[in-house]
Amino acid sequence: MNLFYYLHQGGSIMYILLFINILGFCLIIYKFFEILYFNKNHHLIIKDIKTTLDTSKLDSKKQLFIITLLKDTLSYKMQKLSFGLNTIKIIAAISPLLGLLGTALGIFSCFLNLGEHGQNAETIFASGISLALLTTLAGLIVALPHFIAYNYLLGMIDNLESFLDSKLVLLANKEKT
Repeated sequence: MNLFYYLHQGGSIMYILLFINILGFCLIIYKFFEILYFNKNHHLIIKDIKTTLDTSKLDSKKQLFIITLLKDTLSYKMQKLSFGLNTIKIIAAISPLLGLLGTALGIFSCFLNLGEHGQNAETIFASGISLALLTTLAGLIVALPHFIAYNYLLGMIDNLESFLDSKLVLLANKEKT
């Protein structure tokens, strides 16, 4: 038995789950490397901030305004970096629901076939139960890694934002003295 056999047995719900699984994993890999790249090159952002503060020989009120503006810019960059994580979260949330839909369709087809063919339709009944179990299992298999990846990537972004924010505060305090 191979993947295509299970896809065929699970019906259209399995194809939908496969599609969103591939989409989700592509997005997870892309976001992971994007966050790693941003983390590796954070010194460039801090250098830009330092250059801006060095060139602005302003009084403390104007420097505080610039620091606030730079913190807002950092917040915007972090928000832009987290773009796409909601898609991963949605995939993690709807996958078990799609599995449950496949379960309901499988059980429905069992009883529909049982009503049409009578009680001598054990193989037809078994195929409906098979559909129900396969789609439930597939929904959970798709959801779990996406849920874990979403939380891990969100944690990476939060850590990066905290790190850059602390660097910005240290830089601002250094400039005031």
